[in-house]
Amino acid sequence: MSRLSAFSAAGRFWRGNLHTHSTRSDGVLDPAEVCRRYRAVGYDFLALTDHFVGLWDYPIVDTTPFRTPDFTTILGAELHSGAMANGELWHILAVGLPPEFAPSDTPDFRPHPAQETAAQIAARAVAAGAFVAIAHPQWSGLTIEDGRALAEIAHAVEIYNHGCATGCDRPDGFILADQLLTEGHPLTLIATDDAHFSEPDHFGGWTMVKSETNTPEALLAALKRGDFYATQGPELRDVRIEGGNLVVECSAAASIMAIGWGTGAKAVHGHSMTSGKVPMERLNNSPWVRAAVIDAAGKRAWSNPIWTGAAAANPRV
Repeated sequence: MSRLSAFSAAGRFWRGNLHTHSTRSDGVLDPAEVCRRYRAVGYDFLALTDHFVGLWDYPIVDTTPFRTPDFTTILGAELHSGAMANGELWHILAVGLPPEFAPSDTPDFRPHPAQETAAQIAARAVAAGAFVAIAHPQWSGLTIEDGRALAEIAHAVEIYNHGCATGCDRPDGFILADQLLTEGHPLTLIATDDAHFSEPDHFGGWTMVKSETNTPEALLAALKRGDFYATQGPELRDVRIEGGNLVVECSAAASIMAIGWGTGAKAVHGHSMTSGKVPMERLNNSPWVRAAVIDAAGKRAWSNPIWTGAAAANPRV
């Protein structure tokens, strides 16, 4: 039997948003109000990730004053440096940055010849202790070549971005993530809001992180281990491979899916299913498999991949 570590690790799941903006960059609410709203609707933690550009003096916002006994914050930023294949500036999510993280040469939202590449600034963020994710691949127009540039550096791909769903119907990161997984890169998968509060871009996608305590240090370590799942609402309670099946236990679902490389996928359907066994014969011997759950309202949850072959779990702890 092979089980995702999120469902065997000690602790409990904590609900958090890892991609958020405030008036310290292009959001419309100040940091205190952003934190208040997330806490008020039941989030356990928040990363405020304002745009790390010179227009706003390279902010890494100090959100420590907004922590309470039942709500914590993780410092971070959305980093920008280097040009993607389409000529636009990279967007890289970095959660867990130190306040003294050195600015890049990014005065605005245009690439500049002398600035760091995406790989260089992402590597700096990882070295500084951050959990790093490739932000909104579909919205950015990322190519597989773009993804490969960060595939050995980043921890994760943002596979659902609620702001990109409500603002332009480009929320998806699965094509890039699945291709990079198929090439053997042990990436994990996060869902976020990318909230600016200028449209209904908040409280729509989040990451459930398993740790013993709701502290920045414990949450960050769990993120790097891959002890989490991504969701729009449905709960995942176990994801494991057993007897040739992907076994999923979850909140009430209409569909439970096993997804692998290429065309490899299989689903079971029903009414208010709280568990399902999905035969894996149709996964074409994929070296990885991930679960997707869809409830009766069309809301989804997604697991990290289980590696079925020689590849190990995410080593970038």
